[in-house]
Amino acid sequence: MIDIFRALQEQLNQTPHLLRLGRLFSETVLIEVEGQEFYLTFEKGHLLDIAQGPSRKTPWRFALRTDADALQQFWQARPAAGFHDIFGLVKIGRGQIDGDILCLVKNLRFFKEFMGLARPKTGSAA
Repeated sequence: MIDIFRALQEQLNQTPHLLRLGRLFSETVLIEVEGQEFYLTFEKGHLLDIAQGPSRKTPWRFALRTDADALQQFWQARPAAGFHDIFGLVKIGRGQIDGDILCLVKNLRFFKEFMGLARPKTGSAA
């Protein structure tokens, strides 16, 4: 899983419009996948650090908790209904969002697009 987050970090650095969207986002986010904790530290839209937990000393602003299968389905090129969005995961009972929801909502497009970077690129729509 940490390799996926490192790949996301590289892709984020190559996505200027996403860096522009995140330019005001400087927070640590907890991603928990089946009990494994990953702390993603963003600074002005750049992913500076990926730390594996657990850690009771690492403060985080909001958390996305899910299972590995749900995340793999989320990262499909054309995910099924419910797996297409982080709030969709919550709605179908496969995800949970904790912490400062206002911070998430203020930076929603940035965070959703960042998480979607792991989806394979598809050809143009007809």
